[in-house]
Amino acid sequence: MDEEIRELRLVSWNVNGLRAVMKKEPSFVEIVAASGADVFAIQETKLQADQAAKLELERELPGYHITWSHAERKGYSGTAVFSRTEPLSVRHHIGAETADDEGRVCALEFERFWFVDVYTPNAQDGLARIDVRLAWDAAYREFLAELAADKPVVTCGDFNVAHNEIDLKNPDSNRGNAGFSDEERGSFNELLDSGLVDTFRMRHPDVEDAYSWWSYRMRARERNVGWRIDYFLVSEAIAERVTSASILSEVYGSDHCPVELTIEL
Repeated sequence: MDEEIRELRLVSWNVNGLRAVMKKEPSFVEIVAASGADVFAIQETKLQADQAAKLELERELPGYHITWSHAERKGYSGTAVFSRTEPLSVRHHIGAETADDEGRVCALEFERFWFVDVYTPNAQDGLARIDVRLAWDAAYREFLAELAADKPVVTCGDFNVAHNEIDLKNPDSNRGNAGFSDEERGSFNELLDSGLVDTFRMRHPDVEDAYSWWSYRMRARERNVGWRIDYFLVSEAIAERVTSASILSEVYGSDHCPVELTIEL
């Protein structure tokens, strides 16, 4: 980034299928262009490299350098980062024993910080994949700690967990379910304890009914029966540089809405 300190606008969004969002109104391209983001990260692209190329997003969004991370399995997972500055280096794997071939990470090195886009594995119904999830979490903590030893870290994405009761509409009926199990919440605590700050809660400690994901069932979004599972976390060393943290619930196109961070770096 530029040598002088300036405010960066960062956006993260689980698009739940990029090709589908491209066809909606407003389209993905229009949403990115209107955001004014310096970095726009997405999760669940559900694309292979050849499919991504056909979207011609380099032409549609000429001000951005695009970094893709594709899953080996077709139509599954995947992440991407649109950045106005070309990264110095990129990493796509965290060294996890499982799920590391699912395109879940785009880690971009910039001059003053690491930007890491993540799509955390879902524990699935009945916590069927909880062992994979917790192993991933442990590997991700180690990965971020390695990066943070070099430069401060900004990590964002769909972490697939509501941290506290304030972060979902119905905590009592969801206790123990995927996304609100003691195991996942405890693992997220460990991530924060490793030296990261939940920027939204730092800025808005008591705000209720602030969610980033809603089920497609039972008019959940219309009734705002949701979960906050999309985050921007930053290294403690740069937390004081955060100037705003927002949930862009007015943006439609997915079962998630974008989350946004502005920070001086």
